[in-house]
Amino acid sequence: MLKGSEVKSCRNAKVQLVDSYATFEGNEVFLVKAHIAEYAQGGPHFNHPPTRKRKLLLHKREILKLKSLIAEKGYSLIPKRMYFKNGMVKIELCLAKGKNQGDKRQSLKEKDEKRSIDRELRRKK
Repeated sequence: MLKGSEVKSCRNAKVQLVDSYATFEGNEVFLVKAHIAEYAQGGPHFNHPPTRKRKLLLHKREILKLKSLIAEKGYSLIPKRMYFKNGMVKIELCLAKGKNQGDKRQSLKEKDEKRSIDRELRRKK
């Protein structure tokens, strides 16, 4: 459920879904840490807090299905993209599993290799 100023900011592509996730509170789903910038023409009285918790409108069967999938260890709901359909803002949610220790070592190794390559390229210039 978005406020009017949030919808206008979404139309202006002023949305960041980085580090955001969806949580369950009772039989409701909320989007947490999604940053929707304040609407520039809104003024101080008609704007919204940029990172407030937003309720996602889902059917009951969708909520129950997602809740049963989340019950498994290590899974979380991550918003993949936000789009408009018939004038309404929609969010595509993905079921994601966190990395285990082995995966982290591999990604750290790749990060170090990339950093050393960039360092060498800067030295050659």
